[in-house]
Amino acid sequence: MWKVAMSEEVGKAIQSVVERVNQAAARRPKTLPAVTPRLVAVSKTKPPEMVIEAYRQGQRNFGENYVNELVDKASDPLILESCPDIKWHFIGHLQKNNVNKLLGVPNLFLIETVDSVKLAEKVNSSWQRLRGESMQRLNVMVQINTSGEKSKHGLPPEETVNTVKHIVSQCSALHFSGLMTIGRYGYNLSLGPNPDFEMLLSRRQEVCDSLQLPVEEVELSMGMSTDFEHAIEVGSTNVRVGSIIFGNREYPNSATNTPNPSPVPSPAHSPEKTSKVVSEEASKKMQHLTVSQQ
Repeated sequence: MWKVAMSEEVGKAIQSVVERVNQAAARRPKTLPAVTPRLVAVSKTKPPEMVIEAYRQGQRNFGENYVNELVDKASDPLILESCPDIKWHFIGHLQKNNVNKLLGVPNLFLIETVDSVKLAEKVNSSWQRLRGESMQRLNVMVQINTSGEKSKHGLPPEETVNTVKHIVSQCSALHFSGLMTIGRYGYNLSLGPNPDFEMLLSRRQEVCDSLQLPVEEVELSMGMSTDFEHAIEVGSTNVRVGSIIFGNREYPNSATNTPNPSPVPSPAHSPEKTSKVVSEEASKKMQHLTVSQQ
């Protein structure tokens, strides 16, 4: 019964989120690149069976925050057998001593959290050594701390251009895919567009102007369960959604660590779920947002 319930709920949740992603993309201003947003299903703390069920529903991109959990999940025999085309995104803080372990992950598609030149150089040299220079380059994003919070990882915004320049010119084994931010939790969208998202857009424009890169080729990874629609409306091309697909996260040694087959989220401690619902007035404001481009 649990597996049947899980299958039905995950399937409904995936379909609902995909529909919302498409609707948000249709509301984007015409001034933004017409790039189809990528949905990354964040499966941290969830069992392989739930990943497999989401894959069966057509989902291909999955994200994990912790290296060890990603290694275990990506190497799981059930996932390797059932999900041959899966694409794994690493979306958590990456320490240099974990780089080699991460790069051994089967079907690793994108590291979204490169936050220093030194880390980029470590990933580049390790990828060259482990996979060979003739192999396909590894996709990476540069993480920016747009909110300036000490609790958040990421580059200071003013270091964005120079860091990207270094990756493009000095890290031949890496492919610069775009910029990523987490942003401040709980922003009230009735106040207007999220300033962290606007900051990431402006940094992308600076990167494109400085390196002569087409805007549509530099992705923006921003937006999670509570704000992914707004993120897409203002330009996100990659959203990271977990709880509204898979349900509340189950952490070890937690009083709430009871298996919950329903992916319908209930109140939890995660700040990802504390934002207010966007009002109709805020939605109208977002639809009229324009972004200047060259």
